[in-house]
Amino acid sequence: MKTLLRLMGLLLLLALTAGGFAIREGKTFLETPPASPGEQALFDVEPGTPFVRVAARLQQQGIITNARYFGWLARYKKWDNKLQAGRFALNTGWTPEQVLDQLVNGHPVLYRITLREGLTWWETARILEEAGFVRAEDFRRVIFDPAFLRHYGIPFSNAEGFLMPDTYLLKKADKPDLAAARAVAGRLADTFWQKTARLWPNGKRPTGERLRRLVILASVVEKETAIPTERARVAGVYANRLQRNMLLQADPTVIYGLGPGFNGNLRRAHLNDPNNLYNTYQRPGLPPGPICSPGVAALRAAITPEAHNFLYFVAKTDGGEHDFSTNLNDHNKAVRRYLENRKKR
Repeated sequence: MKTLLRLMGLLLLLALTAGGFAIREGKTFLETPPASPGEQALFDVEPGTPFVRVAARLQQQGIITNARYFGWLARYKKWDNKLQAGRFALNTGWTPEQVLDQLVNGHPVLYRITLREGLTWWETARILEEAGFVRAEDFRRVIFDPAFLRHYGIPFSNAEGFLMPDTYLLKKADKPDLAAARAVAGRLADTFWQKTARLWPNGKRPTGERLRRLVILASVVEKETAIPTERARVAGVYANRLQRNMLLQADPTVIYGLGPGFNGNLRRAHLNDPNNLYNTYQRPGLPPGPICSPGVAALRAAITPEAHNFLYFVAKTDGGEHDFSTNLNDHNKAVRRYLENRKKR
């Protein structure tokens, strides 16, 4: 009997000791940040990421000290399924509860947005405005500002062609203003130079007329074909036509010159209008500026166009591959095939 009582007393003592240890460890976790003084740490939460994975990454980055305890804290507060998506500015000097509160109730410092290849500057402005990053009019003022253009080495009257397509993480101002538009436009222009750095021959960034011609040609290539294998060939067609002083006769340039009000119906009258500065059916050479922001692949095609004898191309089907021809007779046949294919649809 005495032995049993001693054993029960020992077990009780161990339980109390263990309980006391757990309480102390939990208290230490809740009250002690990973570092003092702490440092800012940017942390991304992708939409739909399980809480356990977020907690593990927080521990790996030194923002919390124990992922399991952090999960228990979240479940206790019933916040384990309330994490927001975005990029957050956290701090290794925060307690776990401060970290959790920021992820659930705080505001992300950066928001994700994708700008696809081939957007005009006014389409880019509209998308950014609808997402709450800028006011479209502020964005327009910035990208037409001569000081902005000089700063980013843009040799045109606006930043068309240099608003680099990409997926961005951007800040949102409480009230978008001119400063917010300048920051966003600057980010896009910076990204243009960063992503194209490896494209330039001998690693030397082009300037002046050389840069103008490359970006304009790339923008036309971007709008003419969405087929990756065709880009260099299309660039080669335009290089051949320019060399022979032939009109480019590119529909997308005409459409760009018609501006944001174009309704999608390109008419013969549009092609015959000499007052449209971007009408390459009426005006020789390249248009006066880019007609969209091209992606890296289109820029690469403009820099290294395919060497061939093709002078014409026409779509086989709407939005599909193209037929390329070396002479007008073959081109006219290809055009007739295209028209017949449209009638069959």
